[in-house]
Amino acid sequence: MRRDVERLRDLGYPVDATSGQYGGYRLATGAHVPPLILSDDEAVAVAVGLRYAAEAAIDGIEETSLRALTKIELLLPHRLRRRVSALHSSVTSLRRMGDDDDIDPEALSVIAAACRDREFVRFEYRGGDGESSKRIVEPHQLVTSDRRWYLVAWDQTRQDWRTFRLDRLREPRISGDQFPPRGIPGGDAADFVATSLASTPRQAEARITVQASFAELESVLRWVDHTPFEGETNCNTITIRSEDLGRLAMTVARIALTAPITVIEPAELAAVIQRLALHLTVNPA
Repeated sequence: MRRDVERLRDLGYPVDATSGQYGGYRLATGAHVPPLILSDDEAVAVAVGLRYAAEAAIDGIEETSLRALTKIELLLPHRLRRRVSALHSSVTSLRRMGDDDDIDPEALSVIAAACRDREFVRFEYRGGDGESSKRIVEPHQLVTSDRRWYLVAWDQTRQDWRTFRLDRLREPRISGDQFPPRGIPGGDAADFVATSLASTPRQAEARITVQASFAELESVLRWVDHTPFEGETNCNTITIRSEDLGRLAMTVARIALTAPITVIEPAELAAVIQRLALHLTVNPA
């Protein structure tokens, strides 16, 4: 047993020993992550997850994720390394166009802890009009969409439910006081955020034609501020809205994964789409 315990310690597992009549050994929580035993599929999932965690719009996570990915890939056997490499070489991501909306990982941790523990949180918030205000809220749920993070919370000042973008939130502080949970309107945080985004005034608008039925487009249009128009069975005209041309271009690209698209207007958006297409590359198989 002593030899087995020493071997575990050599591998990095902290093992506490207590002597005496009621003594023994206990596996403890250490300062470092000990070696993990993963199946083939689990190892590939971890490697792929780390690769795309680098694009999660969290400030500073890219370098950390890539360092961890490098360590993982060095330990993978050749057969698994080939699987991971094939995925990385065959998939490319659309880069953000527009303002920088990375969020502070420490702020994300504070908000997540406040949601978990049902504690009031205070922060300074910059609205879409650029005006800042101080808020105290009951945080309930975090929602991610299109590389953005949103907080669904009950605003104490407004006495109503609100959606807050985490990249516009500054210096969140947990007050230490707890609140009883409330029911989110509609019962689903993601649906609440989708409804809030649809009601937000947009500065840029475009009209497009999509070679697909509305039934085929239902899932992709869920998060898009849009107005459909009558069309043919498999060809429909849609007006889409967003904050700027860059985000409109990203919306068009996302819809284009489902069906071919023609940009009717504005001409500036068509130019942005053409520039985006020129910058996208695909590695040969």
